[in-house]
Amino acid sequence: MRIEVIEGDITRLEVDAVVNAANRSLLGGGGVDGAIHRAAGPRLLDACRALGGCETGEAKLTPGFDLPARFVIHAVGPVWRGGAEGEADLLAACYRNALALAAEAECRTIAFPAISTGVYGYPADEAARIAVGVLTAHDAALPETACLVAFGAAARRTIETALAEAAQ
Repeated sequence: MRIEVIEGDITRLEVDAVVNAANRSLLGGGGVDGAIHRAAGPRLLDACRALGGCETGEAKLTPGFDLPARFVIHAVGPVWRGGAEGEADLLAACYRNALALAAEAECRTIAFPAISTGVYGYPADEAARIAVGVLTAHDAALPETACLVAFGAAARRTIETALAEAAQ
């Protein structure tokens, strides 16, 4: 799988699937979750209501509606509680489950935000290492390209550092 780092707005990317850093209700919230819901339009909320929520570490798929992406994959990351409560395993599961759904939907391209690093408080450097680790270990044919989307230069540098470390 090819991994790209992009600094920008995930809601504007022309990819097959964007990953939403969702909460367990899937009914929208702040940060990237709110931005994706606003950009996708009200039909996304209706589709999410029908899913009945999602457990931490899991992911669910909806159409992209008004987004340039065909699909939204809603992944529920863990709240950071210091690292001793299985947060790393749950975060890795988010990425693996999102990749599995993307493959089932025959997505060639997928874009990930930095799941759990906003209001959920996951340390950005640790989260980036987990994301890169899962993506570099992914050996399925699809998706072919994963974009790690950074919201700002500092976040981009954090992801680039994790990629460089993984390449050593």
